Amino acid sequence: MTEQENTIVLVENAIRKIGVDPAICKGEKVGQYSLVQGSANVWIDVLFVARENSCYFQVMSPIMILHNVTNKVGLFEELLTINDTLYNVAFTLFNNFVWLKTIREVKGLDEDEILAQIRRIGTYGDQYDDYLKQKYEITNPASAGVVGRPPQ
Repeated sequence: MTEQENTIVLVENAIRKIGVDPAICKGEKVGQYSLVQGSANVWIDVLFVARENSCYFQVMSPIMILHNVTNKVGLFEELLTINDTLYNVAFTLFNNFVWLKTIREVKGLDEDEILAQIRRIGTYGDQYDDYLKQKYEITNPASAGVVGRPPQ
């Protein structure tokens, strides 16, 4: 089996430990999964990057849409401050969205770490998405459409 295939087995085992059937949450591409924890979407990717000849494990949660924010400087300062309190994850910006994300190479990755990262992103995402939206958004995010997956 390839590194990607081995990691997918570990990810699916971790998803089962959460109490979810991985077949139900598979995405369109190989190695993609989507879960929900509270109000947070949790997206999992096991991706092979050909230009690096490496495989990566990524977990992320879309937090909020930037174009609905009036005080971007305040939001960015708060995100950086919060980042200092988080464990092995960070807020990032991509495609006009705020994301909570972790990514690492799959070498040395085990099922316990996968489970911890999925739970961590879900917990932090659920903790901060509503708080940040209420504090910084000027419109209802539901009216802004559905966030798409960032490119692999």
